[in-house]
Amino acid sequence: MSTATARPAAPPIDPELPAPLSMSEVLRFPLLRRLWYAQIVSVFGDFLALYAVIGILTFKLHATAQQVTGVQIAYMLPIAVLGILAGVFVDRWPLKPTMVSSDSIRAGLVLLLIFATRPWHFYAILAAISIVSSFFSPAQGVAIRSAVPLHGLRSANALMQQVMFGMRIVGPAIASFMVASFGPVSCYVLDSVSFVGSAALIGSVAFVHTSTARKPEGQVGEVSALGKIGLDMKQGIDFIIHHAALLFVILAMAAGMFVIGCFGPLIAVYVRDSLHASTRAFGIVAAMIGVGMLVGINGLNSFGKRLSNTLLVYSGLCGIALGLVILTTLPHIWSTVLGNLTIGFSVAGIIVPSQTLFQQATPPELMGRVGSTFMSIVFAAQISGLVLSGVLTQHIGVRQVFGLCAAMMIVLTAVGKLWMEPKPVAVPAV
Repeated sequence: MSTATARPAAPPIDPELPAPLSMSEVLRFPLLRRLWYAQIVSVFGDFLALYAVIGILTFKLHATAQQVTGVQIAYMLPIAVLGILAGVFVDRWPLKPTMVSSDSIRAGLVLLLIFATRPWHFYAILAAISIVSSFFSPAQGVAIRSAVPLHGLRSANALMQQVMFGMRIVGPAIASFMVASFGPVSCYVLDSVSFVGSAALIGSVAFVHTSTARKPEGQVGEVSALGKIGLDMKQGIDFIIHHAALLFVILAMAAGMFVIGCFGPLIAVYVRDSLHASTRAFGIVAAMIGVGMLVGINGLNSFGKRLSNTLLVYSGLCGIALGLVILTTLPHIWSTVLGNLTIGFSVAGIIVPSQTLFQQATPPELMGRVGSTFMSIVFAAQISGLVLSGVLTQHIGVRQVFGLCAAMMIVLTAVGKLWMEPKPVAVPAV
């Protein structure tokens, strides 16, 4: 039987891994513990600054809805555009100096928000911070991979995401209190201090692994510096394309973030037009997504240890579809709370398994490039959700947009089932 057209084999994941480690067990590793502390400090500061900026634009500068949405786009767009390129350098640079330098630079940039007086000032500063963050995030992913054994990656990723979802819930309330009591400058200064604290924590621990870029296969002779960067980028992208399971979970993660991007601007419109409810109801139902995510992170890590990453991703996609169907067909407060909780819980079922599979399946020398490409696709999907949600709503309505997203989840699940689990090919008898 000819094998000329066979797909290149993906690096195998060890089927004999020990029992998954719990969150408390992975925190016993010094490097991960310091990374987690740094995550708590810096993310807390980031949310304070972000919500302070949104508050200033909304209530002081009386910005339009598009201008407020522009804050999120300004922060995410550089990561979406530069992510693939940043990963090439992350694979070449030492991890600790990269992460410490990134935190230090961002500590200075965030102080520029004190002098911002117009919307474009905020956009420019947040975009500059985002450019530096595009190097930090893939470096952090490599550090997590090196900090714990493979059977501890799911708990390690759950810990990091737990911080993000927790701050998503408490961040707005704390930022509003600080802006009202001490002014927005207090949030900016505290965010700068948080970056310094994160840099100090990361710098205080020894890194056990530093990856270096591997020479792309087939490279012959001398290649210019720009050519080497292009070859490195191609090597990372080729690995993703030829690893069907990894490509699928990246698409699944992107689909989940697309839905979350749609929810940001649309849930308020849904509460107003479909539920005919008040702003208090909006505050309650909007928080349910964050609550669902936080519950999902802890629940899946505790009770889903023996479930495969691929099964969790399938379940997450189906759960998002179910939540969207509830919102589409049952326009009531109780059903909206239930639908948002279901969506938040299901998104958590995609995020952690996707990150874990990526870290387990990717060779160490490609971690930066694959991780940054992963991040770039996810942020691009979230931006698309922010931009397209308003356009689609004008033409077909909010509930119809939710229904369309549900259909997309179902189709993606079916494609993944066929793609991730190819049928064995029978070898004809001689």
